[in-house]
Amino acid sequence: MSTIGYESWAVDMADVGAMYPFQGAEVPMVIIGVVFWLGWHISQARRETAHFEEVAKMSDPEKVAKMLERY
Repeated sequence: MSTIGYESWAVDMADVGAMYPFQGAEVPMVIIGVVFWLGWHISQARRETAHFEEVAKMSDPEKVAKMLERY
């Protein structure tokens, strides 16, 4: 099985070019990676916001105001 299109390596390596698997798939892989990265950040931001809102509801606003006034 060959992922780069060569069945035999008995050739002049100067004429071969790229010698790594899935050559030509770099752009789709980068696009998939960027979409995954952005999706993860959006998902993480939403979860953190929900968590912070939940924590804010549990806290005492007067106590928080006193702590913030100290600084």
